[in-house]
Amino acid sequence: MLVDYHLHTARCGHARGTMEEFVLAARGKGLKEIGFADHIPMYWLPDEHRDPELAMSYAELPVYMEEILALRAKYTEMTIKLGIEADYIPGREEELSQFLSCYDFDYVLGSVHYVESWGFDNPAYIARYKEWDIDELYHRYFDLVQQAARSGLFNVMAHPDLVKKFGYRPQGSLHDLYAETARVFKSAGVYVEINTAGLRAPVGEIYPNHEFLQYCIKHGIRFTIGSDAHLPEQVGEGFEQIPLLVSESNIVRL
Repeated sequence: MLVDYHLHTARCGHARGTMEEFVLAARGKGLKEIGFADHIPMYWLPDEHRDPELAMSYAELPVYMEEILALRAKYTEMTIKLGIEADYIPGREEELSQFLSCYDFDYVLGSVHYVESWGFDNPAYIARYKEWDIDELYHRYFDLVQQAARSGLFNVMAHPDLVKKFGYRPQGSLHDLYAETARVFKSAGVYVEINTAGLRAPVGEIYPNHEFLQYCIKHGIRFTIGSDAHLPEQVGEGFEQIPLLVSESNIVRL
């Protein structure tokens, strides 16, 4: 399980540390394989509305890729993958497909960070949770996650229950949503990320939670591991809990 496929870089505007510092941190923790998966440029917005504190620019993308290749050549004792985290925006599938086809990424993490243009996982906009019926919000979020999986654009669905980040919980049961989403994942042929960043969030819980994870296991879905590190010291954080959740035979290398 000594892999971490979800590392960010300072280019996204909300992470710190050099890419080499992330590599050295991984090596110090005994990781044999890592992958950078920084946020894709905000392809769905016009230039003037793209926030440099949320994602890299188009101009930075080639430099991001070149630095990963240079680190790969320097640290030959490790496997360093070139990944990307791509937001799913409904109605923009063709645009994203064209973008991804232009680059030779080792893998693409698919994620949902926006519900009706609201960045629900951004602390700056947390007040907007009060505008929603939380049960309705969860249904809307998981509908988007399912659409993302069906799109065929992603290898892995990252932090698949991210909507719980700030601890807002619905009143109703999520059994059916979890079961349906797991069926969609299986049908779509995507992997699911076990993401430990939830331990650092107010929710204090790994993504996906235990119940959702069990539905995925029941459907024979396999998993990748990611810390979602935004600082070098977060690389591999919380990984000691993963063997308690899933067997190593269910973990894939990308």
